[in-house]
Amino acid sequence: MKKITCLLFLAGWLSVAYAQKTEYPYPVIYVTIQVEKQTVKMAYMDVQPKTSANSSTKASNGQVVLLFHGKNFNGYYWKDVITYLVAQGYRVIVPDQVGFGKSDKPNIHYSFSLLASNTMMLLRLLKIDKVNIIGHSMGGMLATRFVLMFPEKVNKLIYENPIGLEDYKTFVPYRSPDEQFVDEEKSDYNSLKNYQKTYYPEWRPEYEQYVAAQFDAMQIPDMKTAAWASALTYDMIYQQPVVYEFKNITVPTLIIIGQSDRTIVGKKLVPKEKLSEHGQYPELGKALYQQIKKTTLIELPGVGHIPHIQSPEKFKESVLKFLN
Repeated sequence: MKKITCLLFLAGWLSVAYAQKTEYPYPVIYVTIQVEKQTVKMAYMDVQPKTSANSSTKASNGQVVLLFHGKNFNGYYWKDVITYLVAQGYRVIVPDQVGFGKSDKPNIHYSFSLLASNTMMLLRLLKIDKVNIIGHSMGGMLATRFVLMFPEKVNKLIYENPIGLEDYKTFVPYRSPDEQFVDEEKSDYNSLKNYQKTYYPEWRPEYEQYVAAQFDAMQIPDMKTAAWASALTYDMIYQQPVVYEFKNITVPTLIIIGQSDRTIVGKKLVPKEKLSEHGQYPELGKALYQQIKKTTLIELPGVGHIPHIQSPEKFKESVLKFLN
């Protein structure tokens, strides 16, 4: 009994320790919104270029970049991207979508339309008329919905290894939110790290901080609440494909694809003999490129699911060339 108690105490201590590791690079602001008759808080960072006599930062260019995070991520992992965008004169808005990161995680019907509407409400509050968007992973699906709902609000769109390039319902067996919740609630630091390892061809110590950031977010407000929100947003991804609507995008678009990415949402449910037929990002990137008229495709050999972390210089070069 004493040994079990000690282990439980240690596990609790580790949770607190890891939660304290993650500090967002800029002040986090909260806006209160109404969602399905619930009052919820949405967290975001609003970073503006600041110039001084000793600064290399350019004066504001009057443009805004909106960053959409992936499902297993939050605003923290954009920290280096924010730094060089601000240095080029961009104002950068980084929301933690409702259900993720430091935002509230209510028990609601999650949809990409809802998240896009929440973001639009934030932009109106900030009196921002137009944005450039970078959407990574699930953020690519949200970016698609946002652009289709508010095309007049978007100057340029950048996809970074988006998920949703396939309709997962057509080959991933269905799993109810209750079934998904069982796995989500069992998540711990090691299981999150093992999953994040699949994002990279080779694991590096500097990636550990992003595991800590995800683990931290899973403690807000508590593990059970966060796990249920995670199960519901998994169902959102599964039930709400965007792959059939890429052809309707008309804004100038840049697609950046790490060629070693093999991400499939619900991958462990797919029969092994079918795995090689899906999640093939070299082919999926080309298919996306062919569906959007005003588009450029950048292929990064040897890069996995998160180019802005694994290959930051090439990602930066591609993004700034396109935006500038």
